[in-house]
Amino acid sequence: MSTLSLLTRTSRPVSWVNTAFPFGAAYLLTGGGVDAAFLIGCLFFLIPYNLAMYGINDVFDYSSDIRNPRKGGIEGHVTAPRHHRTILAAAAVSCLPFLAALVILGDWRANFVLAISMFAVVAYSARGLRFKEIPFLDAVTSSTHFSSPAWYGLALTGAPLTRDTVLICAAFFIWGVASQAFGAVQDIGPDRAGGLQSIATVIGARPTVWLAGAAYLIAGVLLLYADSFFVRIAAMLAVPYALNTVRFAGLTEESVERARAGWRVFLWLNYVVGFCVTMLMIASATGV
Repeated sequence: MSTLSLLTRTSRPVSWVNTAFPFGAAYLLTGGGVDAAFLIGCLFFLIPYNLAMYGINDVFDYSSDIRNPRKGGIEGHVTAPRHHRTILAAAAVSCLPFLAALVILGDWRANFVLAISMFAVVAYSARGLRFKEIPFLDAVTSSTHFSSPAWYGLALTGAPLTRDTVLICAAFFIWGVASQAFGAVQDIGPDRAGGLQSIATVIGARPTVWLAGAAYLIAGVLLLYADSFFVRIAAMLAVPYALNTVRFAGLTEESVERARAGWRVFLWLNYVVGFCVTMLMIASATGV
């Protein structure tokens, strides 16, 4: 495998849009244009950010990943230790120019949010921090990975926080907590075998599934309080996530691998829901 192929697989292209889209949408919808900050930010959150996030995770999760049957495809690459230094170096080298440019383009508020985002990327997996092994903090840190690009887009435009933006950011964050928790259920076996703790290994499969399902619904309910009609419509998009989760409410510790089917649905559900969100954003912007 070539180095480029290795790094591409490590960055999980199927998930690139999950971080680039929130930044771009937040930036454009709060007064930004197709300018240098938008282009640099979108490209950064599309590839280098994901290479850092997933690359650091793959390096420091190697002991559990080699025991995890879902790793090795679009859900995560298992990389031999001889490539670990290359991945970490590539993540640093690819991120630094973008970060330098964004720091120059942003003010102290934007740079503070960017620092939080990058700290979460490192702290989640890196040795010495390993927030992913601190139950409940693992879900909070993971959600920060995916919701902070949107916070950064808002901070970069300097837009004032409105009722709707606060509700949207809060709902997005809770959605991320739910997603990490549900994803952790399928990894209970490999995580325990690798000596790793998570929200799911501590409270168990069934409580974690119910927690995730409830969090999805809470995220949707928050959006019902928005002023925008289109945001209130978007609240309904939490329902398929909740339904996909709670259908595994009967899981036992011996059957957690069944949750993998739900996680596969989750991955593709993101694209369907993302399309719906895009259509609602266009309708809102054009006054349809």
